Order: sequence, then structure tokens, then C-alpha cells
Amino acid sequence: MQKGILYGVGVGPGDPELLTVKAVRVLREVAAVAVPDTGRGDKAALTIAQSYIEGKELILCPSPMSRDRRAADASYDETARLLAERLERGENLAFITLGDPSVYSTYCYVQKRVAAMGYETRTVPGITSFCAAAARLGESLCEGAEPLVIVPASSMEPEAWINLPGNKVLMKAGGKMPALTSALARLDADISAVSNCGMDGEQVSRGVDALDATAGYFSVIIVKERH
Repeated sequence: MQKGILYGVGVGPGDPELLTVKAVRVLREVAAVAVPDTGRGDKAALTIAQSYIEGKELILCPSPMSRDRRAADASYDETARLLAERLERGENLAFITLGDPSVYSTYCYVQKRVAAMGYETRTVPGITSFCAAAARLGESLCEGAEPLVIVPASSMEPEAWINLPGNKVLMKAGGKMPALTSALARLDADISAVSNCGMDGEQVSRGVDALDATAGYFSVIIVKERH
């Protein structure tokens, strides 16, 4: 029996219309859709893709948002085993993930494990939150020879990146907003932010003084150097 294929499908940042044509086709063709489950009730990727997977079987995959590496690895191992059982039966599966599967996604950890077990994996790219935020702001991320630095702001202190050259994207910035605001105030830069881009409660801020200290997890800050 031919083994199934695992597709990692990026569903974009929030607006269901931002899924690619390929992503929609794959979601409609697979036998079942794997959904990361943080255990907190909110399944953002599922909410975004919902209209394209009506009637599909869902496979809930435990994905706790924990900095305990052992707990996280155990959940990825369990998800890989769960999906491998279905792939062994010849079923094609799609693992949905916010934004793009190659950028800070749960899927990358699962994909490595599933591939190591001998199953074929394919990635369907999606629009990243920072590209969507730049579009919402009507700004470019980088021009000419400008470098672009992508920072996981929820897990890096400002001292680790603030003096790096180039424009910067601070992802998952919500929980660190007070510390980020203090650090960004020292820069000679144009600063803007989008929270919940394409989702309910979207909020746009321009200027460091306008940053919302209570902004949620899905917040992206764009820092552009002045020349």
C-alpha cells in the first residue's frame, strides 16, 4: 500500500481570503486536517481555514505553548506518531499552521519527526503576519540593500537585537510590549505595529508612543531605520 503524504499548509495571518489557491485545493483534497491545539480553547488556524474544510475530519494535535523543552518535544513526538498511523494507511493529511509553515511554526518540529519516520512531507507556503502587517500599513519592509531582521520578541531580550543593522520585524510582541516600548524609544527609527492583523479586533498603531501596552500575542512591530 502506498503511504500517505503530510502537507504543512500555511493559512496566513488571519484573513481567510489570504489563503493561496494551492492551500485551498490541498485542504479540500486531503482525508483529514491536523489542527494544533494549545489546550486554551482558541484554535486560530482552524478559525481561519474553517470555510474551506467543512465536513473534514479534524485531528487535534496537542501543542502546548510551553518553554519546557521536554514537554514540547513530548507533544511533537506524540503528534508525529498519531499522524504516522494515518499516513501508514495511505491517507494524505494536512497540518494547518498560522502564517507560513517555515516561520516559527509548530509544523516544522512535527515535519522533521514525520520525515525521519520515512514518510513524504510537502510544504504549502502561506502569507506571513509581517508581510500582511506591512500591506495593512501600506509600507515596504525593506528596499534596495536594506537588511531585514526577524525577531521572536516574546523570547528575546531587546539587548540581543536592538543594535543589529537593518529594519526589524518583532513577532509575537504582545506580552513584551512595555519592555519593547522602552527599548524602541531609544532608536532613531520609524515604528509601527499591527495587532490581530486580518482578525477581529485588528488594531493599527503608528509611532512608539502609540504602542498599546495591553496588545495581545498576535502583535507585529515593524521598525524601519531612518536614513
